[in-house]
Amino acid sequence: MLLIVFATVLTLFVIGDSKAVDVITKRRSPEDTLCNKLIEPAGYPCTEHTIQTKDGYLLALQRVSSRNANLRASLGPPVLLQHGLFMAGDAWFLDSPEQSLGFILADEGFDVWVGNVRGTFWSHGHVSLSVRDKEFWDWSWQELAMYDLAQMLHHIISTTNSKVFLVGHSQGTIMSLAALTQPGIAEMVEAAALLCPISYLEHISAPLVLRMVGFHLDLMVLGMGIHQLNFRSEFLINLLDSMCDGHLECNDLLTTITGKNCCFNNSRVDSYLEYEPHPSSAKNLHHLFQMIRKGKFCQYDYGIIKNLRLYGHFEPPTFDLSRIPKRLPIWMGYGGHDALADVSDVEHTLEELQSKPKLLYLENYGHLDFIMSVQGKEDVFNHMIEFFRSLGKSSYL
Repeated sequence: MLLIVFATVLTLFVIGDSKAVDVITKRRSPEDTLCNKLIEPAGYPCTEHTIQTKDGYLLALQRVSSRNANLRASLGPPVLLQHGLFMAGDAWFLDSPEQSLGFILADEGFDVWVGNVRGTFWSHGHVSLSVRDKEFWDWSWQELAMYDLAQMLHHIISTTNSKVFLVGHSQGTIMSLAALTQPGIAEMVEAAALLCPISYLEHISAPLVLRMVGFHLDLMVLGMGIHQLNFRSEFLINLLDSMCDGHLECNDLLTTITGKNCCFNNSRVDSYLEYEPHPSSAKNLHHLFQMIRKGKFCQYDYGIIKNLRLYGHFEPPTFDLSRIPKRLPIWMGYGGHDALADVSDVEHTLEELQSKPKLLYLENYGHLDFIMSVQGKEDVFNHMIEFFRSLGKSSYL
């Protein structure tokens, strides 16, 4: 899947802001939207929204409701789904309606909103910058949290006049936890459900990722003047296909990045590749690798001189998890075989929170299982929905 591509690309070939960008970017036409390509064909009403962040990025939000006419007439509380790294909003709809969280929540009566961060194929660029401009890619998950996620929440609240249930996976949880430490963000959130929660990456155990960190691949990429990481190259996808066609067991490669996934349907890789992976920035990768090296949950480290100018300190400020209000209900799902959201790091996160989140621990689950397990509805999603319904919103559901 996308993480297989991630590993293949980063170890063999990286595409940057060269003249070849027109050949490999393959941005979808304005007529091709997430609604009409993936959600509406499954029978679900879907509307497209475009929002503008404070720093000028134009993001796509999709609003999805049940295929049941009676449920569509009275939408329940809004839920925002925030995807992970090299993903976009399609990640919540890639399996059948009975297995995909986005469809399941809609059929359970929730007002489903789907986030797509800057740079992904479904979003719409910038008010003045082109994807060819290096300035377009001058961001990390820090900006995704402070600008993208914040603006999504503002738009949903202004549209629905209701607080939002926030659901994140992987990088979506980094964004959520960072944003919730900031003034005013938690007030917009009814509750947060975090799948594979990450704020610390000190104990990451994925062998291939650790090898890339050890080789300082992120610094090499930045040193080459590469700003965009875009892996939708026909060459690379064909290379992946050839590697997985009797020459390499792709599930083993995936395990070196995510940990062993017990319940991921490896036979669907080809269909996933129709939508994944999405671009991200080299700066974002560097920020994540900084987290691994430093063992800290902090803002982007620009080096001593620029840190002094921007932050007033030699070191970048940390995100203080104790600032997340104790009154905010939090639910977390994490797995014993997750090599990215390691159990020790999840426990570190829990120690710093004021509240005591409700926890779902699945010993045999890996990183992808929490969104793409063939039995995710029974193992994970039903527990999340029960948690949401326990918070006084039952009159809407």
